Amino acid sequence: MPVYEYKGLNAAGKSVKGILDAESKAALRTQLQSKGVFVTDVFEGKGGKATKGSSDVDIKKMLEFVSLRDIALFTRQLATLLKAGIPLVEALTALTDQNEKDELKRALSDIRQRVNEGSSLAKALEAHPKMFSDLYVNMVKAGETAGNLDVVLTRLTEFIEAQIELRSKIIGAMIYPIIMLVIGVGIMALLFMFVIPKITQIFKDQGAALPLLTRALIGFSELMANWWFIIIPAVIGGAIAFWRWKGSAEGKPKWDRFVLKVPFVNNLVRMIAIARFARTLGTLLSSGVPLLQAMAIVKDILGNTRLIEVVEDARVNIREGESIAQPLKRSGEFPPLVTHMIAVGERSGQLEEMLENVAISYRQQVDAQIQALTTLLEPLMIVIMGIGAAIIVFAIMMPILQLNQMVM
Repeated sequence: MPVYEYKGLNAAGKSVKGILDAESKAALRTQLQSKGVFVTDVFEGKGGKATKGSSDVDIKKMLEFVSLRDIALFTRQLATLLKAGIPLVEALTALTDQNEKDELKRALSDIRQRVNEGSSLAKALEAHPKMFSDLYVNMVKAGETAGNLDVVLTRLTEFIEAQIELRSKIIGAMIYPIIMLVIGVGIMALLFMFVIPKITQIFKDQGAALPLLTRALIGFSELMANWWFIIIPAVIGGAIAFWRWKGSAEGKPKWDRFVLKVPFVNNLVRMIAIARFARTLGTLLSSGVPLLQAMAIVKDILGNTRLIEVVEDARVNIREGESIAQPLKRSGEFPPLVTHMIAVGERSGQLEEMLENVAISYRQQVDAQIQALTTLLEPLMIVIMGIGAAIIVFAIMMPILQLNQMVM
């Protein structure tokens, strides 16, 4: 049954909107009229155009998006309903009706319709790849096959929430240094463009020989004051060009290899990737996803092309009969402790538990590294800004002291 989004007026003349299933637009209008709603606009269920007033742009809807946190909440609620013995279609209906985000509500309505028509939940989720990743779909498919969908959904919720927590910590650690950097650069730009030129003009009028540091400061100030309209767009354009190159098919592999060699940064990047690898692979395997299929999914969430190559090589070797640990060890990208624990897990038949232990260990190390990095960056930014301010002060004070000595 098609899904429609509507806008209209109720009996009191107030604006109302919502999403409903109906055989056709006419049936939708009849259904709403029986409830005392006069329909003004009807939208097709999957982003079709409105039958009336399509030029009316809903700003709130444009700004709305489905976040990973929304998906985690939906997953946990669905797991809870299924665990309570509520049938899948009925559970999806309840979650669709209570959801307040139109985009997610439309997706859930479509998923419910597909399931009601006989499709599996995994197949229905597959039709919405922007919201439900391959990892999500494959775990649901494994849960449906094994008959423990509620358990798999609970594991999936915990996995998504762990991802959200890690992402929040990384973003939180970077907010303060970025704010400090932006403020510092802004203050320096104002000084060089407007304040320093007026001060240094006094020294020029005196005609005295200026120290090298003062001459460099004056030169840089004049450069910024006279050519800022070229320098600023050039810096922004260079940053955009670098960002595009870093994400291109040619630039990303080179950048990812470079990042894994940069001191301090390489350890954090590698630990985050290994924590993701271990937790995701362990979650998939414990949910019943076959190893080769799980490895294919895992490699796409690592975020580093070099590590993706390593996992893909390991996948090829596993298909040929080799263990997981050996190709990972040969790559040199996975620490010996990780490969040793994986090897022990394979021999003992407790690979999922070992991968979970690796994930927990590396997640703790990531938390410690982020905390240490945050603790270090705050005073470091202050010191850098202090050095910059000291250079400006010395450059201005040195000629003033020289003039005082000449007068004396």
